[in-house]
Amino acid sequence: MIRLTIAALAMASAAPLLAETHVVSPGEGAQERLQEALILAEPGDEIVLEAGRYVLTDGLSLDVDGVTVRGSGMDGTVLDFTTQAGSGEGLLVTSDNVTLRDFALENPKGDGIKSKGADNIVYYRIRVTWTNGPDAGNGAYGIYPVESTGVLIDGAKVTGASDAGIYVGQSNRITVRNSIAEANVAGIEIENSRNALVEHNIATRNTGGILVFDLPGLPVMGGGNVIVANNLVVANDTPNFAPPGNIVAGVRRGTGIMVMANDKVLIENNIIDENPTAPIMVIAYTLGFDDERYNPYPREVVVGENLYGRGGDDPQLEGAEMLLAAFGGALPPVLWDGLGSIYAVEGTQGWSLNLTEQGKGLGGASPSPLMAQPPASEFDRSGIGAPAELDDRIG
Repeated sequence: MIRLTIAALAMASAAPLLAETHVVSPGEGAQERLQEALILAEPGDEIVLEAGRYVLTDGLSLDVDGVTVRGSGMDGTVLDFTTQAGSGEGLLVTSDNVTLRDFALENPKGDGIKSKGADNIVYYRIRVTWTNGPDAGNGAYGIYPVESTGVLIDGAKVTGASDAGIYVGQSNRITVRNSIAEANVAGIEIENSRNALVEHNIATRNTGGILVFDLPGLPVMGGGNVIVANNLVVANDTPNFAPPGNIVAGVRRGTGIMVMANDKVLIENNIIDENPTAPIMVIAYTLGFDDERYNPYPREVVVGENLYGRGGDDPQLEGAEMLLAAFGGALPPVLWDGLGSIYAVEGTQGWSLNLTEQGKGLGGASPSPLMAQPPASEFDRSGIGAPAELDDRIG
């Protein structure tokens, strides 16, 4: 009996004791009261943001593990950064096992919510909006987890980001689902990350809808094992408004789903409509680089069954008029630059630039219908997506 009692005490001491709820209300002094709650919270605590508009003049930060920040809904609790000083993010999270849910950020001067090195983080029903619409002066990223293992983004909405609305970078075990990315440069972007599942999202009115990239020169390299499935990717026709020099400044207006220099990506069961440059684009990295670790080619990209509507009828490509004439007024839905490897299910309509060398541009293109073999085996889905236990936090 004594041994059982000691064991029970030991187990209890491993979990947070006397977890507290910190309630914060809007109004005078909200900036100080909210940041104080974020500083004083202990693992297991919950910070409850009452309904209303919080006028904030500086960014917020959280570095305590195991904290939940809960609002009264993405339209009920609004953190308003319109008068924010400086150019930092609205909220920076650097701790593990954090849950962010049911609140909004408007007009942060920099990124909306950035989490760095924050493992097992959940973003649930979070909204980030730049209310002036597409503008190069808006923050770069709306929801921005980076260098994390275990990321769940569910039910989010981001509008107006000058780089990517929902961005996950240099991370592993990721799920982005049930979210809306609208009027950003890139709607949803998975960059230098592995084992990502992007499903049941709406990407609309962006420059590019869903992007899966691998870039050189970053601490974490070798992105791949990504599934993009069951998404609505429609009317991504906003002119690119990224500041000059950003990598996404090169994304062509009217790109639906784009894979660049990534390994083992499956694109299936998406509805892709009204993307005037290319419903699906699979390409190599287009610039020069000196990172010996980097592979600039797309490898083993699988284009499965998708539902294609109108697209490719107003491409932002050199020689567009000749291309449209050659293909009868609209380009086929799948564009491949001819570098790396692509597989497509039988009946997939596409075209290839037939480039022979990375980084040489379109000058050497010899367009022709796509000749892609069907995949030889089932796509390996093991280990893809956020850890299942993250679902337990949102009930």
